Amino acid sequence: MISPATIRRAFLKAIALCMMAIVIPAFTTAKAQSAGKPNVIIIFIDDMGYGDLGCYGSEKNRTPQIDRMAAEGMRFTDFYVACSVCTPSRAALMTGCYPRRVNLHVDEKNLCVLFPGARKGLNPTEITIAEVLKSQGYATACIGKWHLGDHPDFLPTSQGFDYYYGIPYSNDMHRKPIPLPLVRNEKAIEAPVHQPTITKRYTEEAIRFIRKNKEKPFFVYLPHAMVHLPLHASKDFKGKSANGIYGDATEEIDWSTGEIIKTLKELGIDDNTLVVFTSDNGSTGRHGGSNVPLRGNKGRTDEGGMRVPCIMRYPGRIPANKVCADVSGTIDFLPTIAALSGARIPGDRIIDGKNIWPLMSAAPGAKSPHEAFYYYQMDQLQCVRSGKWKLHLPMDSKKRNWGKPEGKTPVQLFDLEENIAEDKDLSRQHPEVVDRLMKLADKMRQDIGDLDKAGANQRPAGWVEKAQPRLLEKM
Repeated sequence: MISPATIRRAFLKAIALCMMAIVIPAFTTAKAQSAGKPNVIIIFIDDMGYGDLGCYGSEKNRTPQIDRMAAEGMRFTDFYVACSVCTPSRAALMTGCYPRRVNLHVDEKNLCVLFPGARKGLNPTEITIAEVLKSQGYATACIGKWHLGDHPDFLPTSQGFDYYYGIPYSNDMHRKPIPLPLVRNEKAIEAPVHQPTITKRYTEEAIRFIRKNKEKPFFVYLPHAMVHLPLHASKDFKGKSANGIYGDATEEIDWSTGEIIKTLKELGIDDNTLVVFTSDNGSTGRHGGSNVPLRGNKGRTDEGGMRVPCIMRYPGRIPANKVCADVSGTIDFLPTIAALSGARIPGDRIIDGKNIWPLMSAAPGAKSPHEAFYYYQMDQLQCVRSGKWKLHLPMDSKKRNWGKPEGKTPVQLFDLEENIAEDKDLSRQHPEVVDRLMKLADKMRQDIGDLDKAGANQRPAGWVEKAQPRLLEKM
């Protein structure tokens, strides 16, 4: 029997989606308005660091396809994810919200990501990028790592995707007797998944979907399993790089990206397709990954944990060989893509992201639409950035995703334009900046909370009373 709560959620979501289907002008220029609804491809890498691509300074990994993508589009230098680990970062991308707003900053055990059989997941009442685009007639596919809940209510096919092919959580989550499954829609088709071929198979699946839907607008969300540990590469790439297995996996992702763009060109739809390449958080800094020149790694609120490489390519709309140094992030994808497709963003809830099309199109005088960007570690607000200034907030005990808390930490202020490594504290020289950013932090605490103090505008995560890994039951 369908519960009243489930019926109510479906009803409210249907109303919101109907409201979003009202078409509005997406661009400000006549040329852009005549372009129609663009296809959208988001390539989301797992744990790729700021310094892992040639166009960001890597001398170890060969990434000619991604480097060419940057030369043909725009490279972002100050682009952020909303958390430095998998689940909350992906929740932010899908919803345009900080993870704490949608209550996916921790799992039900206050751990930093979801595990197999979690009772918690992305609430079906949240509206995802896929649902925004479906309201405009898009075909939608998620091909890759989901990690927003493995219960059927939380899987991609319950969150606006017509098709799903991938793993439901991280590739290191083998929990006896539960092998890591490869899933098609809601059914496990292989367990354990053969990881050395996973990048190749994701690529083939994405290309197959693109070819099938070339006559209508489509959205492909391609969250790769690599370069998350344990690292794998297919036989065509294994042992071929100068950076060990990490380089092998990175170079196979580069090949994958090139194959997708080549397909767009072959089909004659390249000029009407926005392709985004970015990462879900910084590198671990191990096994060949690099966040140079940033401080810190995955799991931290230093720049190395949350500032990631991002390249956007949209021929004729995004100018070639441009660099954007304004603050933006994955939370901006939903409102920006909604505008590009002609959809309204949900009007019945707060969306933290902003439309960054002026930045993407290099409009004269375009600036970051964000007064501030906030760095949360699980449930703790740790840093605030406004313009060039980043404030590390003072705290009695600084939380860590893994390991022991860091103990008491002082206030620190960094000028990220002059000191990207965050090693020259200017808090004493600029007390007025510290005061301004402290006030921004207090405003955010009132909004979505900090530690055990709830915010006024948080929304509940999805929840199931009886959770168990059910995907393997259908094999």
